[in-house]
Amino acid sequence: MPLTLASLVQHSALKLTVRAGEDRLDTPVRWAHVSELADPVPYMEGGELLMVTAMKLDAENPEAMRRYVKRLADAGVVGLGFAVGVNYDETPQALVDAAREQGLPLLEVPRRTPFLAISKAVSAAVAADQYRAVTAGFEAQREMTRAALAEGPAAVVTRLAAHVHGWAALYDASGAVLAAAPEWAARRAARLTPEVERLRERSAPASAVVGGTDDRVELQSLGSGRRVRGALAVGTAAPLGTAERYAVHSAIALLTLTTERSRSLQAAEERLGAAVLRMMLSGQPDHARAVAGDLYGGLLDAPFRLLIAEPAAAERDPAAEAPLPALAEALEAAAGRTGEAVLTVPEGDDRLVVLAGDGGAVATACEGYAEKEAEEAGVVIGLSAPTGPIAAAAAYKQAEQALSVARRRGRALVEHEELAAGSVLPLLADDAVRAFADGMLRALYEHDATGRGDLVASLRAWLSRHGQWDAAAADLGVHRHTLRYRMRRVEEILGRSLDDPDVRMELWLALKATGGAPTS
Repeated sequence: MPLTLASLVQHSALKLTVRAGEDRLDTPVRWAHVSELADPVPYMEGGELLMVTAMKLDAENPEAMRRYVKRLADAGVVGLGFAVGVNYDETPQALVDAAREQGLPLLEVPRRTPFLAISKAVSAAVAADQYRAVTAGFEAQREMTRAALAEGPAAVVTRLAAHVHGWAALYDASGAVLAAAPEWAARRAARLTPEVERLRERSAPASAVVGGTDDRVELQSLGSGRRVRGALAVGTAAPLGTAERYAVHSAIALLTLTTERSRSLQAAEERLGAAVLRMMLSGQPDHARAVAGDLYGGLLDAPFRLLIAEPAAAERDPAAEAPLPALAEALEAAAGRTGEAVLTVPEGDDRLVVLAGDGGAVATACEGYAEKEAEEAGVVIGLSAPTGPIAAAAAYKQAEQALSVARRRGRALVEHEELAAGSVLPLLADDAVRAFADGMLRALYEHDATGRGDLVASLRAWLSRHGQWDAAAADLGVHRHTLRYRMRRVEEILGRSLDDPDVRMELWLALKATGGAPTS
């Protein structure tokens, strides 16, 4: 524990006597300093025991002593040692009264006790405290290292919380709590997710202090590169001491090692994943399982979904964070929280392919990412229907189709089931389709604009009634012979036969694409 004024008073060789501030002797002492200046404050840092003989002080002047002691107290001086038998035979009452008024401990130093002896005692105690702190820090490092090797990151968090006499929590890159100790700290840690997300926006290493005096929390980023890979929170009732600081730094190093894979290992895993994916897409699931071994668990057996993501914009700001690695990291973090297997394969810089279990944490995280962050992150995602290992190639095509629709519709995520279960009409929301439809119907719109008939409405009614003359004429409120005449005029103007089912289909889709009115 740190040296205090009480420790000096109890030192048998120093023979110090307390003249004021008896209730503040438990204050830590950072150093001992001698100064006979009338105003030594400019040379103080705070936490010192100042020793004087009053060589240049009028120590019997009450007003002068009040000003002098107040300046010392305001500067953070923790105690005043006054030597008797040098300039004064005893401690002046004016100085005692001023010290009591400010609550500043005043220690009387007998003539036979040199200031040097006090300085040596303080220096020895400070050195011993630092040695204890370093020793405790190394012991904490050894203990947490053993825990990391034997049990993993959660054990490191548990040991750290015990060493700092508080609580600790580990977060992944998305701000989700991976581990917390003691158990009650999980709820407290979850409330800090917004702070962790703000920390993630800064380049690593980054740190922040949040909370009040009763629960002071230090947040430290994890990661050896520019990207933040996770965060560590340490909550204590007071600022960390030297030993606790050593323990925290050791935990940061260990947790960074466990969360930051080496680039060579990551590159090897990506190459293996790419090979496994190629085998799946080429219809060789057995070979893919043999190559993957236990790396992906039962992921390759089914059912799974295949996801394809691309940057939303063709051109990006070079200084901006790459969107696809951020998405891959979010999905891998979701898998890591539940122990779920996931296969992520970058295809160059502009495509990411992901194989994930149907209905698992990764698929859920993908949907959540698209809803909350994909637009800001700048990605477009296509998701296949659930499938098995034999149909992986078909799933890839489904994901590509969904991706294409998502890009045309300006959406962050489209699932293939939407295309299969929904209407084909939204797919017509394309400039090329609308231009084709407008060109096909333009002559009919121009005819109707002259007031010589209502051919477009008649064509729509006739097609909607599947060519039934009486029903379509009734809808229009005209005689069926009138409707027959109008349909002949449509054929004459378009130069196409309505008996051709392909023509009828194209005309119906053209009417749907234009909404029944010319586009320009």
